[in-house]
Amino acid sequence: MHATLPAGIYVTGTDTGVGKTLASASLLHALRARGLRAVGMKPVASGCERIDDALRNEDAVALWQASDPRPAYEDINPFALPNPLAPELAARDAGIDVTLAPMLAAHARLRAQSDIVVVEGVGGWMAPLATSLMQADLVRALDLPVVMVVGLRLGCLNHAYLTARAIEADGARLAGWIATGIDPGMARADDNFALLNERLPAPCIGRLPYDPQPDPERMAKHLRIALD
Repeated sequence: MHATLPAGIYVTGTDTGVGKTLASASLLHALRARGLRAVGMKPVASGCERIDDALRNEDAVALWQASDPRPAYEDINPFALPNPLAPELAARDAGIDVTLAPMLAAHARLRAQSDIVVVEGVGGWMAPLATSLMQADLVRALDLPVVMVVGLRLGCLNHAYLTARAIEADGARLAGWIATGIDPGMARADDNFALLNERLPAPCIGRLPYDPQPDPERMAKHLRIALD
């Protein structure tokens, strides 16, 4: 089955460490292979390093590298937080107030120079962007459908079903999901994938195999997307 994606998507995960950045970068390459101008965005990123007197995040840089055109880094990652903590805590440590307005403005600039913007969230769906700002608030403000990344490991069924239910309960639309092979030793991985395929209320966009050194451009061939 092919998922239908509009001019922008929001990528969330069932947890942290499930391969959201790999899935997002692979989506960008798949979209570019269709002849589209596709750019990535990581509105809030914690765990940034200071490079050439500017804060840079590894995941945001990966999205920038997978983008064409390649916008200003500050638009891809308007809130760069130094400490590798939950964004709510990292922003507090940095004395930064994470708000919607700068993210919406950065997204508008990205949208003006591209056909589609792939926005990567933080952690799992319920991880706050700030004390009084949830990811659902940003998704509703941008009016984006959601793609959920499910890391294939023990417990993924529960995490995936709960996340899909939470997305719907928050008034967002789950447009599709991507499975990622993050545990090469997972027992009955194919059976778990089949159960997810049967029960999740959205089509599977693809399954990214386990690779200790994954290349997003190569992984893009495992994704199946259709555009409005």
